[in-house]
Amino acid sequence: MKTLKTTKRALRRFLLETQLLLDGHPDDPAPQLRDQVRRVIRQLECVQIDPVNAVRPNQHLVLAARIPGYEPQVLGELLTEGDFFEYLANAACVIPIEDYPIFEPTRQRMRERVQPHLDQLRPIADSVLEKLRQEGPLPSRAFESDLRVHGYWDNVSAKTKATSHALNLLLDAAEITIVGREGNQRLFDLTSRVVPTDLLQRGKEIRTEEALDALLDKYLRAYRVFEPSDPRFGWQRMSAGERRAALERRIASGAVMPVEVEGLPKPYYILAADRERLQMQSDHVLAWTEERESDVEGEGAIRFLPPLDNLLWSRKRLEDLFSFEYRWEIYTPAVKRQYGYYAMPILAGDRLIGRMDPRLDKKNRHLTVQLLQIDRQVKFTRTLKKKVHEALQAFAAAHGAEAVAIEQTRLK
Repeated sequence: MKTLKTTKRALRRFLLETQLLLDGHPDDPAPQLRDQVRRVIRQLECVQIDPVNAVRPNQHLVLAARIPGYEPQVLGELLTEGDFFEYLANAACVIPIEDYPIFEPTRQRMRERVQPHLDQLRPIADSVLEKLRQEGPLPSRAFESDLRVHGYWDNVSAKTKATSHALNLLLDAAEITIVGREGNQRLFDLTSRVVPTDLLQRGKEIRTEEALDALLDKYLRAYRVFEPSDPRFGWQRMSAGERRAALERRIASGAVMPVEVEGLPKPYYILAADRERLQMQSDHVLAWTEERESDVEGEGAIRFLPPLDNLLWSRKRLEDLFSFEYRWEIYTPAVKRQYGYYAMPILAGDRLIGRMDPRLDKKNRHLTVQLLQIDRQVKFTRTLKKKVHEALQAFAAAHGAEAVAIEQTRLK
């Protein structure tokens, strides 16, 4: 297939468009909020879950960056009602329920991994299943146990309640599933009671090869601009050679096409069905001058992206297309952090211009930005500064804060 030639700006604008991050928020009325959440998650293919809540957990920040007036309880309601399920894709993710069958190879791999541990806890695991069968859905605090075991996050001593570890093992083995949350507490129920019977049956019947192909296609739709060096390619275990071979097969079939990007040594790839959308962005960029290339003043909305936003999944792509280096420093010792524990990239129009590190004090309804950092090459004009501060005020208000304080601003 013929290679399409384009520029970094055109390709990143195409990527932002497909990630629902390019243009200003539509003025959708509140009654359509549930439909908007459904549409966004299906467009993104999945949304990553993370419990860290410097402001709100990652999944809610991803949706809020794309949906005006987003409210976290909406996702919880849709999960409870069965529109979505939680399982492993890019990591732990919220996934449309209709995709349940194609994750059967992932579930099988996880079952094989956790089975020896489940066997060791079998009486406790069986008691958990029986309690859910009789009473579910239930949070982990509903299960009592004096026994402590080595859980997933215990390093030396056994600190995890045996029933809590059993719940995690049963969740990985897909014997139970998450059907909602009460604060930070997950609500569990039996998978056989939650997932529709036809999807459970389809999961049992689907051929492994068919499921893995469908899973790879889902990955490609989620990333939209991709290349085979990603170790998570296809959300399955593949060697570098297998990744390249899978990509070559799709190029040969006409499903995928290479994109030669001006200034980059290696190509990226897109779905062939997206060629026209990328070409439209390429044509659009041609109308802009080099002066506009380095000036984001007045261009598009300001958005704050959480550390696990779909756009940020590929650090290589960020550097190649946005000239933006990003590392989530949550696991970096405090004295070595450059940008902060929860530094959120700032998207201005079609450029990433810096980071802000927020903390939400819910009790006092106050948002503190410990660091507002703007990249040195960005022209942080009076107009752009005003837009960023207005966006921070809106971000705070959306999280119930009545005031915002910026402790430090750094141009670096």
